[in-house]
Amino acid sequence: MADTSSWSPLQNKLFRGLWLATVASNIGTWMHDVGAGWMMTSLSPDPLMVALVQAATSLPMFLFALPSGVLADIVDRRKYLLFAQIWMLVTAAVLGVLAFGGLVTPEILLASTFMLGVGAAMAAPPFQAIVPELVGKQDLSAAVALNSLGVNISRAIGPALGGLILSFAGPPVVFMLNALSVLGVVMVLYAWKPVPRVQRLPAEHFFPAVRAGLRYVHAAPLLRVVLIRAVAFFVFGSAAWALLPLVARNQLGLGAGGYGALLACIGVGAVAGALLLPRLKKAFSTDVLALGASVLFAITMLALGTVQNAWLLGGILLFSGLAWIAMLSILNVGAQRSSAGWVKARALAVYLVVFFGSMAAGSTIWGKTAAQLGTSMALIIAALGMVLACATALRWKLNMSPDLDLTPSTHLHTHAPQIDAAHDAGPIRINVEYRVLPENATAFRQAIHEMRRVRRRGGAISWGVFEDMAEPGRYIETFVVESWLEHLRQHDRFTENDKAITTRVHALHSGPEAPRTEHLIAPS
Repeated sequence: MADTSSWSPLQNKLFRGLWLATVASNIGTWMHDVGAGWMMTSLSPDPLMVALVQAATSLPMFLFALPSGVLADIVDRRKYLLFAQIWMLVTAAVLGVLAFGGLVTPEILLASTFMLGVGAAMAAPPFQAIVPELVGKQDLSAAVALNSLGVNISRAIGPALGGLILSFAGPPVVFMLNALSVLGVVMVLYAWKPVPRVQRLPAEHFFPAVRAGLRYVHAAPLLRVVLIRAVAFFVFGSAAWALLPLVARNQLGLGAGGYGALLACIGVGAVAGALLLPRLKKAFSTDVLALGASVLFAITMLALGTVQNAWLLGGILLFSGLAWIAMLSILNVGAQRSSAGWVKARALAVYLVVFFGSMAAGSTIWGKTAAQLGTSMALIIAALGMVLACATALRWKLNMSPDLDLTPSTHLHTHAPQIDAAHDAGPIRINVEYRVLPENATAFRQAIHEMRRVRRRGGAISWGVFEDMAEPGRYIETFVVESWLEHLRQHDRFTENDKAITTRVHALHSGPEAPRTEHLIAPS
């Protein structure tokens, strides 16, 4: 039954088609990464230029993932995804044509890789957000797991295939095959006819949606922990990806096929890690797993900088893939679990911004370090830095809030204020009056401050609580939203976790009725 449940999303024709097409496209992307990294070692021997290939891949996600996440929440996701895929197809094809003509320079290679990264940045948030539209709720977890497995399958196949094609046909063929690999995704998306999203309120505008997403991230403690731990891991972990081409060519004396084989070892380890993770998660806590993955990856980076035997290093890189996918899975699940449905694409986009921003910055740092001190020393320093960064686990724990429930709560829909006001009226100040008995004052003061996060996550731009000096026990909670429409959206954004916090606060209110609420509008 467990096996059937794990594979059941593939019984859905649309999900199966998109899954297969995405695996093929990801294989093409990995082939491009191998081809671009290897081609740069021929165009420029400077370690910084080689490392900048990884930076050019990662930087677009840092720059554009958040705007893409916002768009994924407010526009037609299918059309937006189609645009992103066509963008990547054209970019890859143009690079292939230039490569066949011998016209590729280091600058053109970096620019093309950057443009492909822009397409990936546009596609990533909406791809994650459409999964619930493709499968039923009962298959959602299995679909997410299958998507992760597909990424790791492509990670295992793409580098090896890319290295093989590089050996026999050269980078131009690799780039053209990457362009062709996108066609399957385009065809599946073109044939897909999604059910239009029904919204009670008008769609958000771009810049207010950006602000709402950032406010949510700031007021979500678990998501902030995920972001901090991501920086601590990826800034140092990026050294392995950025400097591996130099290790293969200069340290081990390998050709393109050998470089692809090393990347394939990482991919095979990642697939094995994905299969082992369910057992490991049952045996160890999230923080213990994250700590183990970080230390294991640091050890493999140390090996990258010191081991001179290609076969031995390939075996070690199996563990590198296992550690990488374990940490990636832990952080991704943490980001998913800490993101409410209404803001999921934006919250996940912020995670992607931090992830790829750390990779881009780290790649540049370690490339520059390798140019000054040598590749081996840069990898050793990065490995030691990652071990030291494990100290973040002492302060920021990933297993906090185990009972967090971000399921939408509809109980406020029936309590929405019946006020005839224009949607753009505002700012709006909302005051909530509580009456608290002296014996409950301490508990109330502790509980009411949890409401700050509830209001801020929902869209409040300011929040405060005050006690009446002339009438002790009378407290006023006050918060401000940008407009009347934004306040109505707060009711739609309420989650079961918010409801539980509100219930605890209201239980300490001693009045005969529910806390009195008033809505004040700024005069125009």
